[in-house]
Amino acid sequence: MPGLVGLITTMPRERAEAELLRMVAALRHETWYASGTWSDESLGLYVGGVERSESAAKCLPLRNETGDLALAFSGEQFPEGGAHGSKGQNREGVSVGPMQLIRLAEEDPNFPKSLNGRFHGLLADRRNGTVTLFNDRYGMGRIYYHEAEEAFYFAAEAKAILAVRPELRSIDPDGLAEFISCGCTLENKTLFQKISVLPPASAWRFQQASIQRKETYFDPKEWEEQSLLDPENYYEQLRDVFSNCLPGYLGGPERVGISLTGGLDSRMIMAWSRAAPGALPCYSFGGMFRDSQDVLIAAKVAQKCSQTHEVIRVGQEFLAQFPHYSERTVYLTDGCVEVKHAPDLYVNERAREIAPIRITGNYGGEVLRQVRAFRPVDPLRGIYSPDVLHAVERTRETYQGLLGGHPLTFAAFSQAPWHHYGLLSLEQSQLSLRSPFLDNELVRTIFRAPREALTSDDISLHLIADGNPELSKIRTDRGVGGTLPGALAALWRAYLEFTFKAEYAYDYGMPQSVVRVDHVLEKLHLERLFLGRHKFYHYRVWYRDSLASYVRDMLLDSRSLSRSYLQRGAVESMVNGHLQGTHNYTTTIHKLLTLEHFHRLFIDSL
Repeated sequence: MPGLVGLITTMPRERAEAELLRMVAALRHETWYASGTWSDESLGLYVGGVERSESAAKCLPLRNETGDLALAFSGEQFPEGGAHGSKGQNREGVSVGPMQLIRLAEEDPNFPKSLNGRFHGLLADRRNGTVTLFNDRYGMGRIYYHEAEEAFYFAAEAKAILAVRPELRSIDPDGLAEFISCGCTLENKTLFQKISVLPPASAWRFQQASIQRKETYFDPKEWEEQSLLDPENYYEQLRDVFSNCLPGYLGGPERVGISLTGGLDSRMIMAWSRAAPGALPCYSFGGMFRDSQDVLIAAKVAQKCSQTHEVIRVGQEFLAQFPHYSERTVYLTDGCVEVKHAPDLYVNERAREIAPIRITGNYGGEVLRQVRAFRPVDPLRGIYSPDVLHAVERTRETYQGLLGGHPLTFAAFSQAPWHHYGLLSLEQSQLSLRSPFLDNELVRTIFRAPREALTSDDISLHLIADGNPELSKIRTDRGVGGTLPGALAALWRAYLEFTFKAEYAYDYGMPQSVVRVDHVLEKLHLERLFLGRHKFYHYRVWYRDSLASYVRDMLLDSRSLSRSYLQRGAVESMVNGHLQGTHNYTTTIHKLLTLEHFHRLFIDSL
């Protein structure tokens, strides 16, 4: 996604600036991106920035009045209620402006700890000859880095480092195993050997073009060690903080839209948005078979709030362009997400036409209700080499070791930057994504939650009812809430749970024994009874039918079958079984297509 790139080095200026330009070029993915560069030879510093907004790219760097302090910054920083607001008082406005940022850097001894948002940046101080590279406390403003003898390289995307250090185009074995098992790399590793990710809340200091200190400015224990609140006081504080912080995420000079689902988290935002009629355009992502529960319920929510609502559909137009979108998904994210997220790139391109800023309920379930978004999964037997399987076992041990601490610490400071980052980077290639659920003050407050408040939907339902009672009358996509009497509500929830599980079972979760029955009945098109009720993409049948030629050409190609970590015969059998409709290997096909794109884009292209 857009952001900063650069190097800190003693190499000659001419060579360093040539490398910087190649790094910047590697991030220019769209014609409407803007870029800029900045060099300070006395500090050995060469920085470039690529942004969606021309005005943002021109703010490189921000300088104080005396010119001895310069700041390169990418992302958004929102005023934190604890410093700029008070209980019951909304934080007006949006992201802190350039002059306020450089003033904070100059005057605040805790900088960048006082910042609140998703960002990364670099502060150059000529007074003491230092350079500080930093990111946000959650690590969502990702920075990749590589330490070479002659330079320290950093970039918002790994491909920028590869552009000047092609010898790094090799797969890290542990990163590969973690990606196969967990869908992401762990502990700040990447899929590339010798390219790592800056840990959350980093503030790394350089002097004389060499690294002096690798520090972190925030430890989650600061929040873990707070005293717990009783249920009533916890709800009151959570409500005040949420209502106080939300206006900052909804404001600003650019048009803001919200992606609505049928769930609780985007509903909470709508309940407290207080937007004027028609001022907050709403949209949902829809499929090709029918209007999903997300679409049906979101339309009702938007109507109750006097806002417009559109459906961005994923259908035959997307399938016809799937080779383009699948490859681009892997490329834009440096392989951080699987090709199954290609529809997300497609819909976010269209969402940008509605509004360049997208508000989302992302991370609400993870921080408010302790939803665990990923866990290790054993790969399909026979597909991968023994070395990979041994590394997968290590992955499972690593993952289990991460669960010993506070569950919210895992959700916000591990799960978010490792698992959720990939999709965020894909979406942010097209628009600016905002979510209030990683607001510093909100997360700090949730650390004080009594245990019983984190095990149900009650708090979320209460927040919706307090913000907009009319929205509490609309059930969710899983039948939670609404106004139906007890017995009918239970029956409706049971029906929705059945359709949700049936769609999962009919799509990528279909057991092999059921696939064979479905194959016999294929002409009846039974999928039309189940698919599209909750999801807008349907890969089992897509891979079997519309995308069969693409899957065959990609995975049965001689290059693909020659990958050292794959068992050729098992891959051939797997692909043929799925395409014939006698087996279901959807999740394995996701992985292999992603890895093959990764090889062709980043490893083979020397």
